[in-house]
Amino acid sequence: MEALLVSYGIEWANLLVRWLHLITGIAWIGASFYFVWLDNSIRPPKPGSDLAKKGVSGELWAVHGGGFYNPQKYLVAPAELPEELHWFKWEAYATWITGIAMLFIVYYFNASAMMVDKSVANLSGLEAVGVGIGTLVAGWIVYDLLCKSPLGKKEGLLGLVMFVFIVAVAYMLTHLLSGRAAYIHVGAMIGTIMVGNVLMVIIPGQRKLVEAMKEGKSPDPIHGRKGKQRSVHNNYFTLPILFIMISNHYAMTYTHAYSWLVLAAIMAAGVLIRHFFNLRHKGKVSVGYPIAGVFLLLAVAVAIAPRPVAPVAAAATTQNAEGTAAAAPAAPDFAKIQAIITQRCASCHSDKPTQAGFATAPAGMLLQTPELIHQHAAKVFQRAVQTKDMPLANMTQMTDEERAEIAAWFQAGAK
Repeated sequence: MEALLVSYGIEWANLLVRWLHLITGIAWIGASFYFVWLDNSIRPPKPGSDLAKKGVSGELWAVHGGGFYNPQKYLVAPAELPEELHWFKWEAYATWITGIAMLFIVYYFNASAMMVDKSVANLSGLEAVGVGIGTLVAGWIVYDLLCKSPLGKKEGLLGLVMFVFIVAVAYMLTHLLSGRAAYIHVGAMIGTIMVGNVLMVIIPGQRKLVEAMKEGKSPDPIHGRKGKQRSVHNNYFTLPILFIMISNHYAMTYTHAYSWLVLAAIMAAGVLIRHFFNLRHKGKVSVGYPIAGVFLLLAVAVAIAPRPVAPVAAAATTQNAEGTAAAAPAAPDFAKIQAIITQRCASCHSDKPTQAGFATAPAGMLLQTPELIHQHAAKVFQRAVQTKDMPLANMTQMTDEERAEIAAWFQAGAK
């Protein structure tokens, strides 16, 4: 009973932290989208105008929520520091903190089930956690050094190098961790880079601008340029990381033999589509970018489409010793299928799971009675035979022969 209550408490923690992560993530990404749009949409004032004399580099008029707005951007800083200055940082910090909390709740506290796949690499749960945390730290260090190197002055080349680096990390992780854990750690690494940009570059640079004004000094524009660079990088990271956040619902991606390549193509599509909108904010409409992005997504969908599973019990007829036709072997008896599912699946998928770390059945799918097994036959076939991501990390050691039995039963009508 105590173990059940602990699992139930962890499930509630998962729910609440995930909810908060979603809320803060919306606030952070919304702010990123808005300010990149604003920066790309402002227009310089007329030469000699009052705004130009004040040092305003651009402005725009907008209408929203029943009111008119007139945001202005100064080339470096206004002549006087405003009494009230709004900062945008807590959205980023809260999103990262809740994301890391989810990593611990979902993955690190149950690493042997959620991160380790013995068919991929023979790691212990602690070793898998070490790989995950090491990836987050190394990702930020490599990215930050690249930005500070001479490469940081060549945005296009820097973006290409970073993409190759992220894909290389994805390749490494998919050969060390379970597919689901590999994907989520690529996303966590990108998220750590994004919050690192805010914490280590953008906010410190803004503080230096403010401090200089308080001291009556002329602010150094280099801080604004560095902050803008990192802010734009964060903007391009958003669509890839949003996909990774929902990827755990789509086993067809992270269970593929080339899951790292699938992830690379989907991330590239997100970057291309984001680039289209960023250019459009500047008045440039380049439809080639979203077309290329959609083409990539379609190519991935075709490439990873499930292939028909060869019927196990459909050898048509065979010749017996006398040379006469013999009937094809019958589909597995349901009692045998039920025994497989009870042994391999029901420890999680029951109203009272016995698998540690689960208080309720994943996705609410119960498989403890014949009626429930028949009800979810298509899903069992998909996850146990087609994607093979269930049982989770194959903790219950379902064999290929047992998966073949399930395939034959389903293809025969799941009777």
